[in-house]
Amino acid sequence: MADQSNQLPEGTDQVIAGASTTATEESLIVREPTTRDKAIDKLKTGTDKLSGQAADKARGYVGQGLERSSEALANVSKLVGDTATGLDERLGQEYGDYARKAAGAIEDAANKLASKDADELIDDTREFVRKSPGVALAGAAVVGFALVRLLKSGLDRGKSDKS
Repeated sequence: MADQSNQLPEGTDQVIAGASTTATEESLIVREPTTRDKAIDKLKTGTDKLSGQAADKARGYVGQGLERSSEALANVSKLVGDTATGLDERLGQEYGDYARKAAGAIEDAANKLASKDADELIDDTREFVRKSPGVALAGAAVVGFALVRLLKSGLDRGKSDKS
C-alpha cells in the first residue's frame, strides 16, 4: 500500500503553506478586521437602526389607525342605535331590536379595538394569517383592489380638474 501522507488530494498540484492547520492552530490565529469587514459591520449597524426606526414608525401608524377605527366604529354604533327607535315605529319592534343588537356588537368591537395596542394587533393579525391564510389572502386582494380603485379615481379626478 502506498504512503498516503505524501499524496495530494485529486486535482491538487502543490501544498500551500499553512493550508494544513489543525483546529487548535486556527483558533490561535488572530486576524485584523479588513476594510470590507468594517464596512459590513457598519452596514449591518445602519440597517438595524433603520429597521428599528421603521418598526417604531409602523407601530405609531397602527396605533393611530386603531384609535381612528375605534372612534369610527363607536360613531357607527351610535348611528345604528339612534335609528333603532325609528325602525320600531316604521317596521316593528323586532327590527329595532336587531338594530340595537347590531349597535351593541359594533360598540363591543370598538371597545376591544380601543383596548389593544399596536403590538397586540400585529400579533393577532399574524395569528389570524397563520390560522386562515386563504381568508387573509382574499382580504388582502380586496383591500388591494379597493386601494387601486381609490388611487385611480383620485388620479382621474386630478386630470379632469386640470382640464
